[in-house]
Amino acid sequence: MSAQHINVGIIGVSGYTGLELVKLLLAHPIFKLNYIANTQGEAHLDEIHKMLSSLSHLPVCKANAKDAVDKCDLVFIALPHKSAMTMVREILSIKCIKIVDLSADYRLSATNYAAHYCPHIDTENLSQAVYGLPEYNRALIQKAHLVANPGCYPTATLLALLPFLDYIDNSCGVFIDAKSGVSGAGKSLTENTHFPHINENLFSYSPLTHRHQIEIAEKCQTIGAKEMDIVFVPHLTPLTRGMLVSIFATLHHPLNAKEAYEILFNAYKNEPFIRIRKNPVSIAHVVGSHFCDIFVGTAKKNIYINSSIDNLLRGASSQALLNANLMCGLDEHLGVPNIPYGIF
Repeated sequence: MSAQHINVGIIGVSGYTGLELVKLLLAHPIFKLNYIANTQGEAHLDEIHKMLSSLSHLPVCKANAKDAVDKCDLVFIALPHKSAMTMVREILSIKCIKIVDLSADYRLSATNYAAHYCPHIDTENLSQAVYGLPEYNRALIQKAHLVANPGCYPTATLLALLPFLDYIDNSCGVFIDAKSGVSGAGKSLTENTHFPHINENLFSYSPLTHRHQIEIAEKCQTIGAKEMDIVFVPHLTPLTRGMLVSIFATLHHPLNAKEAYEILFNAYKNEPFIRIRKNPVSIAHVVGSHFCDIFVGTAKKNIYINSSIDNLLRGASSQALLNANLMCGLDEHLGVPNIPYGIF
């Protein structure tokens, strides 16, 4: 698909990822933001997101599948799980337009999804969905009409882990320590995200049971063809945004630092948004951008892989935009943010 303008919409515009998508799309040279919606409607964009005052006064509609189909060539779905697949199923029953879904609803097999979320109500479209990790599924994304945007933790983890699957002794397990800014918990206030609780604090949550653990394990198998024993522990940090992942594993045979670096380099030498670092990575170096920074260190049979991303961009909205570019036959980097705004 190519055109001077391509009409796109966002359903679920009220949250953090919805806002990031709006900001990216308002500056995009080809995509025209033609429809925005949430579950309530009856508002304007600059009333929901006051930072957009004088920048956009687009009406926010109550989400309606037929309206989305009538006004858009491609729709981003930024709704919670279950609500997302209800909307996707309704849209695709009307017309097979292109959809990028940012929820978990199309990321997993029906069996894994039912075990960790709820029964899947759209298995027909689930079987057609493509997992939107461009470095590994670029060709499939280009042909897809439904892309499941990966989760933020799985994005940071898989980009770091996948190049080393053939070298890791899985009988020892893969241990993942992950830390996220509080924006990853969403916009709704909870006890954990209340300022007096999160400020000057750091704590794990859902250790060994977090839903992203199964997403990481499943994609190691479907993308990397390796069944891995994943042990995943996420932490919430007193940062607004950003994500740092540390992976610990045991190798079949020792690798020295140069060999490990070359494995990463060869995996991503043609990927401009993957930066291979020679020192442990920093959140401040990627926030505001689509970059994923990765470092690897080894000692005998021990391996440490360290990655960082912006959880709202590379972990959600800018990855969704890059997937949409691919789906529409555009330069995949069009409108994707490439200048971090950290000061370090």
